[in-house]
Amino acid sequence: MSAMAGSRPPPRSPIVLIPARMASTRLPGKPLADIGGRPMIVHVLERARAAAIGPVVVACAQPAIAEAVESAGGRAVLTRPDHPSGSDRIFEALQAIDPAGEHDAAVNLQGDLPTLDPALPAQALALLADPAVDVGTLAAEIADPAERDDASVVKAVVSHRPGQAHGRALYFTRATAPSGEGPLWHHIGLYAYRREALARFVALPPSPLERRERLEQLRALEDGMRIEVALVDTVPLGVDTPAQLEQARALISGSQE
Repeated sequence: MSAMAGSRPPPRSPIVLIPARMASTRLPGKPLADIGGRPMIVHVLERARAAAIGPVVVACAQPAIAEAVESAGGRAVLTRPDHPSGSDRIFEALQAIDPAGEHDAAVNLQGDLPTLDPALPAQALALLADPAVDVGTLAAEIADPAERDDASVVKAVVSHRPGQAHGRALYFTRATAPSGEGPLWHHIGLYAYRREALARFVALPPSPLERRERLEQLRALEDGMRIEVALVDTVPLGVDTPAQLEQARALISGSQE
């Protein structure tokens, strides 16, 4: 963590960046998957706008995604298709649209969260009010016992006192952790970065634990960056499979009736 962290002001001009690419092993072309007559990426765009924390830009890997976004009145930026992560994609987009550095924080909002509660991005961003925090993210208590041992559910190991609404991330893992009595926290992959933290993060090579767990946030922890976790009530539905797409369609259809 920077020695100057104690003097860093809260972000004044955040931006929301949504990385989106067509390549998905379990649901190819998912940004354009139809949900209620509109592409999924447009639903995410609208949720991000409803968060009302700053301008929203979709960082696209393919022109077809940009066309869908712009047809819906949104702003899109084409990026290299071969980025290894969403963080790399949003950094390229941020540098392209804001080379002067006017935006001092970036919220990385995944493009597969069409039912996202618009209040959640602001909760991650609010954590940057603490000058010691480099990155803000979210987690919700695991309620389903099956998720405790599910390697696809990433657990956040968080240092916090009972009753606190947030705490410092000590580790992220696919294993069941920590052991012993007490809650387990389901990590939600939504991040609020200070701009300098995002630049520092994408300049780092993948770390040993990141490679082992296949979790890029461990790169930040291994480099000494501070990640703070807001503890929220629910996990938004991430759409990665045809079954989850049908679930999203049902949820959005039900909300429009």
